[in-house]
Amino acid sequence: MSDHGSGGHFDARSGARSGEYEDRLQAWVGRELLTRRFGQDPVNVPMIRHWVEAMADDNPIYLDESAAREAGRDGVVAPASMAQAWTMRGYAASVRPDGEPTGMDELTGLLAEGGYTSVVATDSEFEFERELVPGDRVSVEEVVEAISPEKKTGLGAGRFITTVRTYRDAAGEVVATQRWRLLRFRPAEKPAQEPAGKPAGKPEGEEAEARPLRPRPAINHDNAFWFEAAREHRLVIQRCADCKSLRHPPGPCCPQCGSFAWDTVEAKGEGHVYSYVVAHHPRHPAFGYPLVIAVVELTEGTRLITNLTGVEPADVEIGMAVVLDWIDPDPDLSLPAFRPADADAKER
Repeated sequence: MSDHGSGGHFDARSGARSGEYEDRLQAWVGRELLTRRFGQDPVNVPMIRHWVEAMADDNPIYLDESAAREAGRDGVVAPASMAQAWTMRGYAASVRPDGEPTGMDELTGLLAEGGYTSVVATDSEFEFERELVPGDRVSVEEVVEAISPEKKTGLGAGRFITTVRTYRDAAGEVVATQRWRLLRFRPAEKPAQEPAGKPAGKPEGEEAEARPLRPRPAINHDNAFWFEAAREHRLVIQRCADCKSLRHPPGPCCPQCGSFAWDTVEAKGEGHVYSYVVAHHPRHPAFGYPLVIAVVELTEGTRLITNLTGVEPADVEIGMAVVLDWIDPDPDLSLPAFRPADADAKER
């Protein structure tokens, strides 16, 4: 097989070029991916308002001048987590790029040459030097910090690309740095796609045996109790032991009172569709398609992301009453799902 002039050879076992290809990849470490570029707009209150409303962040220092001054600021400040948002190119520049290719374009092309054509973000670490205020003009520049050797992952063989983004104000002073890590991977070969139109639910018979395992949830110290209860077909909700507020997804600390003490209550298993999407692509062989994914608001008041079963996508409606169902894709995993409540009523 030709190596397109790279001087290396093609490794049929891993699918990645070795030798000079590896050298060409590692030569990017320390190189600039993005030359300093300013955001389209200065920090401004309307965008702060959009952000905090979307995040349900009611900290008054973001919108209330007097509250900000009482907290020791000169006026309102932007949420720290917005640092990246101020430098995003926007929709138009994303779909209609112009100008010369960036370093990121070149590195992406080199990775694609090795078969690493898919991407998923893995983590982001921020360090903040000062708070941003309305009127600040924020710029960003980015360099490559590390490119890992090829690693085997659940998504396929890939490489972790770590970059460092530096955010500056108009005077050139650093306001934040971000260590950003992506996995560029070679998608594993998948079995033949299942015909569309099969609603998600409990797999049956030979078709279920041929279907691969569902992706494993990310279980940690904070949420293990929830998945353990699910394996017993119990849908539980974390409750603050002090102020008694309910919360989901699980977390170590109560967002209302800050208490680290908690217990659980068992949900009734009733609720309504708060929002939903119907997924057609990209397809994963462990699921049936089209796949209805909903945000269900329980009668207790918390919401969770779940599958809807026993309903055609065209029949799903916002506000539709639903009741608890369970998906048991394999002996090690049980997940709550919901089905239309009126279907139960008709059966009775």
